[in-house]
Amino acid sequence: MPMPDGLEMYPSLQGKVCLVTGATSGIGQVTASSLAGLGAEVVITGRRPVRIEEALRRIQSEQPRSAVHALQADFTDLAQVRRLAEEFSARFERLDVLVNNAGAYFNSRHATPYGGMERTLVVNHLASFLLTHLLLDRLCASTPARVINVSSGAHVYASMDFDDLGFSRGYFGMKAYARSKLANILFTYELARRVDGRGVTANAVTPGQVATDIWRTNFSILGPVLKGIIRLTGLTPEQGADTLIYLAALPLVEGVSGKYFVRRRTVQSSALSYDEHVARRLWQVSAGLVGILD
Repeated sequence: MPMPDGLEMYPSLQGKVCLVTGATSGIGQVTASSLAGLGAEVVITGRRPVRIEEALRRIQSEQPRSAVHALQADFTDLAQVRRLAEEFSARFERLDVLVNNAGAYFNSRHATPYGGMERTLVVNHLASFLLTHLLLDRLCASTPARVINVSSGAHVYASMDFDDLGFSRGYFGMKAYARSKLANILFTYELARRVDGRGVTANAVTPGQVATDIWRTNFSILGPVLKGIIRLTGLTPEQGADTLIYLAALPLVEGVSGKYFVRRRTVQSSALSYDEHVARRLWQVSAGLVGILD
């Protein structure tokens, strides 16, 4: 997998520890490999052990002098997210950059044990919410530290219905996906407010329409066709990862927090994403669903 252009503009990340979730393919793997190439000690996560080992070998072949590690967790299971946080904390004394990249799309609704919430919101929002909460002390002890949450332009089409947050009525895959991506941004802005002054920044990023497997595996025989169309018209994983690497590594954005980035620039997210009342309520509901004290 080729590396993004322009990495020579970045300083060395020697001595930094970066955790990148969902890094067995696509923009997550490119981001992890790039940060390792800059000298950071990188920890990747994935769901399937075989895919994790393949990604680990690939990154190590691209960055033979790097220190890259892997941890396994299925983000549909929040107990595994808790175990992931425990394993990370036991092995690493610091966390300088947390990239919450893991995400999924599901055509059909599947309820989970977490208040009956459907799995799109669990994987795309609640797992990252919980992981960030469990590692926040480690981030605060490693300042200046950065949290980067991967969202999507689809968030502009979403709303937050707290009476039916999990689409128990009228489930549609794209609606659920868009809501989870809006949740990413609401979470980012609220996190930025809560950690203000503690040396930790939180920003959201939309990588753009990237040709990855997130769509291919959910549309039966149409999936490969859809992926082929996106591959012709969309961004490469290297292009999609560019802004993640920018936010993770560039000194220029140190101290920048509570922003939404597209192609290295801060842009306006949807009007609803700036509603602090909605953000606080989502935080409280999320805390209840994952079983932590707000």
